[in-house]
Amino acid sequence: MAEALVSQFKPVVGQKHPITEIVLIPSGGGRYEVTVDEELIYSKAATGVHTTNDDIIQQVRARLK
Repeated sequence: MAEALVSQFKPVVGQKHPITEIVLIPSGGGRYEVTVDEELIYSKAATGVHTTNDDIIQQVRARLK
């Protein structure tokens, strides 16, 4: 997922990269959470559903606007 986010949100020459930091924290049972600017945008622990990279990318893009 981190690779998909980094490749999707490449910096534009002369501009800051739109993503300041990506942090991956291992957890048991395949659980993970995705935050943007400390705002939770997805939690597998809360939903019980494994989402797709495309869904996360869309949610991140919406927060960056």
